[in-house]
Parts: sequence; structure tokens; C-alpha cells
Amino acid sequence: MKCYIQCFQLNELYSQDLADAQNEGKPSSDNIQYHWEDDLSISSLVTDVKEVSNSEYLLQGTFSDGTDFSFSVPQMRMFEITSSDAPICWVGASESMLHSAALFKEDDGFKISIILKDLEPMANPSPGVYIASKEFPKELTR
Repeated sequence: MKCYIQCFQLNELYSQDLADAQNEGKPSSDNIQYHWEDDLSISSLVTDVKEVSNSEYLLQGTFSDGTDFSFSVPQMRMFEITSSDAPICWVGASESMLHSAALFKEDDGFKISIILKDLEPMANPSPGVYIASKEFPKELTR
């Protein structure tokens, strides 16, 4: 099955009333609904997707000096994507910056929608993962 992920950042100044009055209910260049949108697609054969609230995300990597690091980021809304032919994949965001998140099961696969609040400083350490700056490991910001 397929898995398609859409991530959006809301524009808090968007007005549906203005869109209805001036643009047939649709956003316009003067009244944008989202600051940005990320579209992702999982290329492996997805067998299951689970939503996990208030979970921890393990942020791992290597510093420039070759030393490995591993930090646990708390209070995340994550989606665990399981595939038959690839490792488990995670997408999600800090609960504090999340406007909404939804998982839809469709005939041909899964769809994940993540909508982030406006004006929340964040890091995007990997595709589909959004961590509020206040929850990002301080050791990685030096």
C-alpha cells in the first residue's frame, strides 16, 4: 500500500470570510491559508501506520568530529510507518506546535495530515519531523 504525508504551517492571518467574499471561498495571494506545505510519499510497501500521542522521538546522528549522538525529544505526536520491505519510518511534530493531525485509511493506502500552528519556531531535522525550538536538544544548537 502507499502512504502519502502532507504537512502544512497555518497562516493565522488567513480569513475564510475574506476568501468567501472575494475569491469564491478559496485562498488567494493576498489571503494565504498556509505559509508552506510539505508533501512526502513513502516509496516502500506500507503495511501499517499507527498514530502515537505524547511519545518520544529519538534524534540520532553524528557530530562533525565523528562522535555519535542520541537525544530523546519528549511530547511528540508521531506516526509509525511500517513497511514490508524497509525499516520503520517516523513522521510527526511536537505536541506544543500541533494544530491538528489525522490518519486516514484509504482504498489504496494511508494518508497522514499534519497541520502546524503559525509562528512557532521549529527545527526540521529530517523530512516529516518538526520539533519545537523550545524542545530541541540544546546540545545540538551550539
